[in-house]
Amino acid sequence: MVTTEYSIEELERKANILRLDVIEATSEAKSGHPGGSLSSADLMAALFFRVMRHDPTDPMWEDRDRFILSKGHVAPILYASLAEAGYFPKEDLLTLRKIGSCLQGHPVRGKVPGVEMSTGSLGQGLSMACGIALAGKMDGRDHRIFCLLGDGELQSGQNWEAAMFAHHYHLNNLIAFVDRNRLQITGDTENAMSLDPLPDKWRAFGWNVIIVDGHSMVQIIEACAKAKKAETNPTVVIMNTIKGKGVSFMENNYEYHGKACKDIERDKAMKELEYKI
Repeated sequence: MVTTEYSIEELERKANILRLDVIEATSEAKSGHPGGSLSSADLMAALFFRVMRHDPTDPMWEDRDRFILSKGHVAPILYASLAEAGYFPKEDLLTLRKIGSCLQGHPVRGKVPGVEMSTGSLGQGLSMACGIALAGKMDGRDHRIFCLLGDGELQSGQNWEAAMFAHHYHLNNLIAFVDRNRLQITGDTENAMSLDPLPDKWRAFGWNVIIVDGHSMVQIIEACAKAKKAETNPTVVIMNTIKGKGVSFMENNYEYHGKACKDIERDKAMKELEYKI
């Protein structure tokens, strides 16, 4: 089972290693979604190297916690996390989106060790997470279900049906995270379809709400610990983040939602991240 003893500093370093892997993989593929991958890297480092109970040597271990990537287009950060944790060789990351590779643009269950659910059609991941969480409670399991959503994804109505379901069935074993970077493929989320006041919406659906700086490892760890203590209701952690976090020219730039770095950009991005590491 993955150690839970990484220090905050080690987790911060892990997050930047994951960011570096994302840049390398998407640049090699010349496609992919780096922006939202970089904004969620701190959460992924926290989950896979401290918070979640899982075992890379036994991906189907029945008592593992489950992670559902609802915003499946940021598969590069999931793949980077799985590879860093030891689910498959890190060199495989450079096969991203190539013909014959299991690492396609969206994660596919059964193709990649550690991928719990095929995702990509936005708005469906939380429903899947609800079903798995309910099944776990019915089976008397003590594992938890973690689900990462994009903020633009919350413009899909199915999420709110799932939110009602989770509260109705008291899924306190379900913890959702919203990567609130406020940018989607067309620009500002509030211009496309406003989400604010987002915390009030979740509270109205009966969820516990925690708001954090999504780039503060301390706040992420503390939020996860608090969410695990929920007695009846599901919990959502709204993470205020920066799209493209860690690479200066990508930060708060919606153009890198679904665009890989060119060669010169890749070199600059890698130098910035290597310096942080």
